[in-house]
Amino acid sequence: MTQSSSQNLLTELKTCLSLVQDMENHKEAKQAFEQLHNTLNAENPQAAELTDLLWQEVIAARRAAAFWHQISDVEKEMADSMLEKLIQLRQNYLRLMQEQ
Repeated sequence: MTQSSSQNLLTELKTCLSLVQDMENHKEAKQAFEQLHNTLNAENPQAAELTDLLWQEVIAARRAAAFWHQISDVEKEMADSMLEKLIQLRQNYLRLMQEQ
């Protein structure tokens, strides 16, 4: 593997990693990785296998991060709703106390 070839593969891998950061680009990232994997497999099958394992871990980590981000959003919405209801209850209580 030449220096230029290694540099090209590294650039392709960086491109794949940047694409996979956004869930909307996963299809494009998968295609880019498949090209990289095929090229790497032709030059060094062992490196291709290791890269594939790492890629699967990246995908799993991105899915887990997306899941926890959604959970966080739901928790925030629930907390906001609870706070809004608490404020309404306090206001109702103050109105009731003023009426007495």
